Amino acid sequence: MPRRGGLIQKRHIEHAKKVIVVASGKGGVGKSTIAVNLAFSLAMLPHRPRVGILDLDIFGPSIPTLMGLQHSDDPRLTSAGALVPIINHGIPTMSMGYLVPRPPPDSTEFEGAIVWRGLMVQKAVQQLLFDVDWRDACGSGPGLDVLIIDMPPGTGDVPLTLGQLVVVDGAVIVSTPQDVALTDVRRGISMFKKISVPITGLILNQASFLCPSCNTAHELFGTSTNASRLGIPLLAQLPLVGGVSRGGDRGIPYVLEGKNGSDKDGKAGEIWRDAMNEAASKMWGLVHS
Repeated sequence: MPRRGGLIQKRHIEHAKKVIVVASGKGGVGKSTIAVNLAFSLAMLPHRPRVGILDLDIFGPSIPTLMGLQHSDDPRLTSAGALVPIINHGIPTMSMGYLVPRPPPDSTEFEGAIVWRGLMVQKAVQQLLFDVDWRDACGSGPGLDVLIIDMPPGTGDVPLTLGQLVVVDGAVIVSTPQDVALTDVRRGISMFKKISVPITGLILNQASFLCPSCNTAHELFGTSTNASRLGIPLLAQLPLVGGVSRGGDRGIPYVLEGKNGSDKDGKAGEIWRDAMNEAASKMWGLVHS
């Protein structure tokens, strides 16, 4: 946006070599679950890059739950006043969910809705983008090789603020196959193009259900050919796997469960894990090409 003195200059996020956003124009397609598992798949690549996760969903942060950190202590501050990420399973994370009142462990009636107007949201986003120290706990490490940013659904204040202020190296789009989801995803892709964020590719979630008795794939929510009309590279097609949801509720990303976890879900679990790892490898190659 123009302002007095010229255009806003995009900045790199300090101590993060590459920034990848995981986004969708549609809510409820599994974007946060994909973001977390993608981060761990990246971290398990042969050269072991250091990966962090930033949750930019101000109103509905999911990363604390998916990482098993919904009851963690408040983030510490560095001597310079920057937020120190909270770590679980070896991955540093930051989320608005750590900065607002959280439910006690046994609470079933906690209401912690964030009711903010646009300017307050923009200020919170800027703090999460630029006031987090992504180095190790001592504040002296090399920082991250990749920062995965979990975006909120839609094309509102948060993605626009990010696109105007931050140098983003790629966007991974998440969708399910049905047309009602893909219609909104097209709007999200169009927005990223307008704010000059490169599209890395698409992860098609819940692309099929693999029958456990006959190993036949059933496309419950539409055919994968629907997604081909988006005109972006397909990074992975993920089948519907119950263990992915169960792992997320327990704060254990599915890719961490390895072969033992996928055995419980049969062939579908193995396909899901392999497809996610392959997507991470493809994405690493694309953002470093």
